Amino acid sequence: MTRISDLLARGLTVSFEFPPPKTPEALITFDETMADLARLGPSFVSVTYGALGTTRDTTRDVVIRVDKEQAFPAMPHLTCVGHTRAELVELLTHYRDAGVENILALAGDPPADGSDPGGDFRYATELIEVIRDVGDFSVGVAAFPEVHPRSPDRETDRRYLAEKLEMADFAITQFFYDAADYRRLVDELDAHGNDTPLVPGVMPFISVAGLRRMAAMNGSALPPALEARLDPVDGDPEATRRLGVEVASALVDELIEHGVPGLHLYTMNRATSVREVCAATGLLQDGPAAAD
Repeated sequence: MTRISDLLARGLTVSFEFPPPKTPEALITFDETMADLARLGPSFVSVTYGALGTTRDTTRDVVIRVDKEQAFPAMPHLTCVGHTRAELVELLTHYRDAGVENILALAGDPPADGSDPGGDFRYATELIEVIRDVGDFSVGVAAFPEVHPRSPDRETDRRYLAEKLEMADFAITQFFYDAADYRRLVDELDAHGNDTPLVPGVMPFISVAGLRRMAAMNGSALPPALEARLDPVDGDPEATRRLGVEVASALVDELIEHGVPGLHLYTMNRATSVREVCAATGLLQDGPAAAD
């Protein structure tokens, strides 16, 4: 297969993020969406990981299967909060032996109720060390353009992020809707001597309530101009989806002009919006979109 660090070294990457299916019906949708978007020829895909490992087995199984079936690599997200070292080593060994070459290393969120998650780790840097011990993976990490919601201040956030990036091969950012936030992130990390590729994450939203909920959870600001356009489409799924495509496409155009190393599009396990963003921006294009 292919290491994502090598793909980024060759030029602009375009990749897609999928949530892991949680039901038999969702697995069917996942496979259909994957097959549809595979026709676009993405650089790679990633599959997320439920809080505290709630989708551990599902993420593992679909990543290994997609990695074997498709021409592009599949990368699992992996969190360490609430896990023991032995559990992580077992899972990473499984990935290594199955030929998976890429891992996105994340700390993960603690329980919302404030209870102790247990496990041996708290930080993504600790997970990176375990990953390096187990195999020769290409390791990605997360970056927050608007500062991690649990960081005490911006300077502390950037200092720790720069240290984390020194251990990683690339980063994928949390979603954002103002290209200036990404440019500022790059400039601030440049000041720390960082040259690790920062791939922006772009979400063509499909739900007003869902967008606002995720933005609040991740500390992502919604620009006033976008906020003003949300209420008029709230309750109209197709109008919301079209607005999500329009906003994401405009953001992608700005980011490409800035010279980003890649673009990582959130699919929400639906193909139509991602296809339309790719077509509108000239990223990737294939046949007509299949119905979601």
